[in-house]
Amino acid sequence: MSDIIRLLPDAVANQIAAGEVVQRPASVVKELVENALDAGAASIQVIIKEAGKSLIQVVDDGKGMSENDARMSFERHATSKIQQASDLYHIKTMGFRGEAVASVAAVSQTELRTRLAEEELGVRLQMEGSELQELEPCAMPPGTSFAVRNLFFNVPARRNFLKSNAVEMRHIIEEFQRLALANPEVGFSLTHNQSELYKLPVSNLSKRVVSLFGKNYKSQLINCKETIPHMELGGYIGKPSFAKKTRGEQYIFVNKRFVKSSYLNHAIMQAYEGLLQPNTFPFYVLFIEIDPKHIDVNVHPTKTEIKFDDEKTVYSILKATVRQSLGTHGVTPSLDFESNINFNTSFVSLDVEKTIEQETLAKDREQVVREASKQERVFRSAAPESRRGGERFSGSAGNSFGGSSKSWENAFENSDTANLLGAYDDELVPEPEEERGSVPEPESGELTFESASNTWNEKSKEKLQIAEGDAMQTMQIRNRWIVLQESRGMLLVDQQEAHERILYERYAKQLVMHSGLSQQLLFPQIIPLAPSETYLVEELKDEIRSLGFVFELKENAGLEVSGVPSDCSDSEVKELFEGLIEQIKINQSELSLTKQDSIARAMAKRSGIKAGVPLTPEEQCSLVERLFACSNPNYSPSGKKTYHLLEDSAIGAWF
Repeated sequence: MSDIIRLLPDAVANQIAAGEVVQRPASVVKELVENALDAGAASIQVIIKEAGKSLIQVVDDGKGMSENDARMSFERHATSKIQQASDLYHIKTMGFRGEAVASVAAVSQTELRTRLAEEELGVRLQMEGSELQELEPCAMPPGTSFAVRNLFFNVPARRNFLKSNAVEMRHIIEEFQRLALANPEVGFSLTHNQSELYKLPVSNLSKRVVSLFGKNYKSQLINCKETIPHMELGGYIGKPSFAKKTRGEQYIFVNKRFVKSSYLNHAIMQAYEGLLQPNTFPFYVLFIEIDPKHIDVNVHPTKTEIKFDDEKTVYSILKATVRQSLGTHGVTPSLDFESNINFNTSFVSLDVEKTIEQETLAKDREQVVREASKQERVFRSAAPESRRGGERFSGSAGNSFGGSSKSWENAFENSDTANLLGAYDDELVPEPEEERGSVPEPESGELTFESASNTWNEKSKEKLQIAEGDAMQTMQIRNRWIVLQESRGMLLVDQQEAHERILYERYAKQLVMHSGLSQQLLFPQIIPLAPSETYLVEELKDEIRSLGFVFELKENAGLEVSGVPSDCSDSEVKELFEGLIEQIKINQSELSLTKQDSIARAMAKRSGIKAGVPLTPEEQCSLVERLFACSNPNYSPSGKKTYHLLEDSAIGAWF
């Protein structure tokens, strides 16, 4: 039997190795910028065309390379940063394994121009698929320029797996932001298709954060700093009130290297415990400086995962430092040493506190009832004999009351005292957690409805047992639930979840049929967007336009919206569009959805009526009827129940 094991050709081996280092254009940006930082660059330009598929160019003013070093940089495992295995435990540079340049050159057409400061001329190398095509002198300023063209030109299968330009560009922007945050002492610029997205001068960390993410971050930054032997922690965290629904701006750097660590992230979230709304995430940019001998960065090909030799200590220090910073800036509640702990309900558990409050209100209510009854007896005894009989009189608002005790009870129920009791009732019933704190103002035009008819459409009658011809009587409770009588019992409908289900099915149909109606704005509105959001809109522009939005993307200015869906008001365009983008990002980070499904859910979530909005009887009837005309009226798009049927037998069991 002949031998069958052979060495792979270098070109094939390099292409296989490139699969772990170069996953997409953003990987190339990361590796080349890190090399520029290692070269001591003070200014780095990143030039992109077609989201990196046509061109990725990184130009720096670092120390450059000689002709021999330039040629050697394309060889596998050729590096100036380590010489022996023990050097792996003292690494302070970004790149060290000598894989990046060789891997990039193996799957692209790469041009390198470089020049040392003491040399009059530089050198130009042209590589194609790991093979040297040209080597010649060239004139250029000191520094290095890498131009990577036609990425994966010789690996068509890998190129076919690349996403759309908008998706790939968002990944490039994310990688650029990480590198720019880690190195505020270096100037950066990012250009895509001759449009400058970022131009970041040399600055400190706080200014770099504001330059990257917007001026609104200026008011939410909290300084975070701690120094102990062998470790230093610094950076900024965000105030809890600015927390978002997505994990977007959360960065941890170890020795200026961005790392992904659920363990360290858990330490930060524990420090925020009790300060955040449910399912919200704070902003943070934190830097850990530690002796390289205590960490191992050679764990993952992309070097985004590291190991600590004492993770528990790092966890504890990180949690304590963040917690201390929140307390120092007055974010966490402080103890009042002047108060009597025996009477301070802030130290009582929530359940006990709620019970005490309800008991107090109940006692107050009983006292009011007793006083009102006492006044009633005095009033009745002093009333003329004719008033004590069956004489009737006309009250306000068209109400008629008799002189019997039952009539007096009715009169009492409509008195100011009864209104006071109603106010106590409102306080006795706690608000739902998601609405606690402030009740939304009624929003006009959010729920369009047809005239409530006494007859139901066929789909509704099949799902809800209301006899044909019967009038639907509804009532709204706490401006949140709609109650109506059904043949089997009592039906409670959650108006927010129900409206989201109605809108979701409408928008899903519009996205499929491209049938969304639009109304033109009298004056177009400009909506500023971050570059990453701009590319998100670019990716989803066809689907968003299917809903009825009419807009154009403007260079460095965000969006110009000239038309909105027909059921939206002009005053809420900016809030609606910004909320739509934010909700799409939440869906993408937490759920695996198609484009159409994600947009339909996001639009329904942001444009639906909320709990706390009063509805007229006609609106209540229309909402319920349209809910049961849906293909799936039982649950909202997020999986929550839209209604609950309380059967007669269950009600009877209470008595």
